[in-house]
Amino acid sequence: MNVFIINSGSSSIKYQLFRMPSSMPVCSGLVDRIGLPDSTISHKTFKDGQEHTVNRTIEIKDYESGLKEVNALLTDDAIGVIKNPDEIELVGHRIVHGGEEFTKPTIITADVKEKLKQTFQLAPLHNPSGYKGIEVAEKIFNKATQVAVFDTAFHQTLPPEAYRYAIPDNYYKDYNIRVYGFHGTSHKYVTHQAEKYLKKPDSKLISIHLGNGCSICAVKNGKSIDTSMGFGPLCGLIMGTRSGDIDATVIFYLVNQLGYNIDQVSNLLNKQSGMLGLTGFSDMRDIRKVINEGNKAAKLSYDMYAYRIKKYLGAYVAVLNGIDAIIFTAGVGENDALLRKLVCNELEYLGIHLDDDKNQNRSKDLREINQPNSPVKILVIPTNEELEIANQCFDFMKK
Repeated sequence: MNVFIINSGSSSIKYQLFRMPSSMPVCSGLVDRIGLPDSTISHKTFKDGQEHTVNRTIEIKDYESGLKEVNALLTDDAIGVIKNPDEIELVGHRIVHGGEEFTKPTIITADVKEKLKQTFQLAPLHNPSGYKGIEVAEKIFNKATQVAVFDTAFHQTLPPEAYRYAIPDNYYKDYNIRVYGFHGTSHKYVTHQAEKYLKKPDSKLISIHLGNGCSICAVKNGKSIDTSMGFGPLCGLIMGTRSGDIDATVIFYLVNQLGYNIDQVSNLLNKQSGMLGLTGFSDMRDIRKVINEGNKAAKLSYDMYAYRIKKYLGAYVAVLNGIDAIIFTAGVGENDALLRKLVCNELEYLGIHLDDDKNQNRSKDLREINQPNSPVKILVIPTNEELEIANQCFDFMKK
């Protein structure tokens, strides 16, 4: 089955094509900076044992134009992997927020699309983009079954004591205000890989997803039982531009004493805070560079970032009543050895013993970076949200 996965961002389309049940992509790519004059397309195909790469800078005015360019590459005479778009049998879409309505892969119908619109208010930065991706894909791949996979679905196994807020009941019952959690597709993928690696399906795991957005998740017997993000993706760990946990009184102070309006507060906490607010940079590579140049403020921000992770890690060991492995994943988690060291430092009482030499290994494969005698495994597992979506869609369609 030809399964095409679309991960739509606010100005980007990330995609992969799989010939399921094979887990190796036939092609992958990214359309970026949609709507700007210097839009880019990066496209890779894997054909006849060879990798072919195309990089272009052209103006792509909207999602439809971007996906049409992708379709042209998919069907190109020289490097194409299909003859026409009708060969795509299933299109899987990553949708960030499914609310309480969507808890598993869902075939997209007119009724489902109407319900998806109702989730826009829950994820205004993400779900409208995912919806655009669906509408465009329906035009171009009009013979395919369109399926939505939701980032929040993995966290629907949270117990009530973990997902409820301590506010009057009617806010949950009438307005569905609760913890939803995010990065579920990534957490599900890497914890499943860890279970296979450990050969222990009943593992107690802590998955730490560190990219521009960051979250941590406690997983027991393959199920999410607690996670750091909540009603929206703002709370929890310190992130690239988001503050993470902050006392709500700060918001009252900004509004009542400093004259901020709600939009300004939202912009401050979502787009101007986190590592960007602390250092002027949201990319950890840039922050590491100025730390090496002696920037004390950047060093403090780095310590704060690691400290917040460590604090949640300790809490989740308590929630799990023990731990078999911790997992570092996503861009920062997979590549930043110093950050991993800061997080794992002085956690020997929990059975966590990092091996400094193994931690420096820059392999792109699943790897173990703990000392041989460490009771707790420390794993670095590259995430693959597109493959996880493809697997979920394929398994769903077989039922």
